[in-house]
Amino acid sequence: MGEQSRSIVTYYLFITLLALVMVYPLLWMVSASFKDDVEIFQSSSLIPQEPTFKNYIYGWRGVSGYTFGKFLFNSFLICFVGIVANIFSCSMAAFAFAKLNFRFKNIFFAIMMTTLMLPIHVRLIPQYIIFNKMGWVDTFFPLTIPRFFAVDGFFVFLLVQFMRNIPNEIVDAARIDGASALQIYAKIVMPLSKPALVTVAIFTFIWTWNDFLSQMIYLSSPSKFTVSLALRMFVDATGESSWGALFSMSCVSLLPLFIMFIVFQRFLVEGIMMGSLKG
Repeated sequence: MGEQSRSIVTYYLFITLLALVMVYPLLWMVSASFKDDVEIFQSSSLIPQEPTFKNYIYGWRGVSGYTFGKFLFNSFLICFVGIVANIFSCSMAAFAFAKLNFRFKNIFFAIMMTTLMLPIHVRLIPQYIIFNKMGWVDTFFPLTIPRFFAVDGFFVFLLVQFMRNIPNEIVDAARIDGASALQIYAKIVMPLSKPALVTVAIFTFIWTWNDFLSQMIYLSSPSKFTVSLALRMFVDATGESSWGALFSMSCVSLLPLFIMFIVFQRFLVEGIMMGSLKG
């Protein structure tokens, strides 16, 4: 075996070992979902001594009189509305910045970019005061309605970078043929921006699905709880904790993320790569 071959083998062994280290917590959680609460913390083996599905049965029954399916539905509803809102609002804002000419465009774009530097904690209290006065607390509105106004600057920036790579000759030809700005946006720019739009949809789904802070602040009724809040309810700091149900429902909650990533992986990579190029 030559020196180059040994280097390749060593490299792949290192990558494999690193991957095992990173995936071990996930494997432990899946294994724990098939163990009873006693065995979870007494056995370090990934193979359950007496595998059981009772954790999944008990976990699916949910908490506070609502099944886990109710919490999944709430999460899917917020994610769906968030995806639709981000795709249309952020793409329209990006189209204006990338393909239209108007006064103070660069200034407005710079202001939009500065919002990316503001931590969520800076906006948290003012937003809560506003939504509370509007009567939106304990509803899905604070988690969905703002996204119809292109508040996610990262997605606007990503789409702007992607749309700048669309040849201006196509847009100019459409204008010569009498197409309006809205027609150019809907019939030319949107279809050509499919990879970037899928990337926006994937990231919106992942970030919304995993969001805990915002949902914890604005939602208080168990009937409106999402998956993130429901999982917290399985662990009671003052009483009995259902660790087996927690791990089993955590596995269930990860399935949509895995499925979405696997199905749209090609568009995700293409959208990020094209969005990172300068127009």
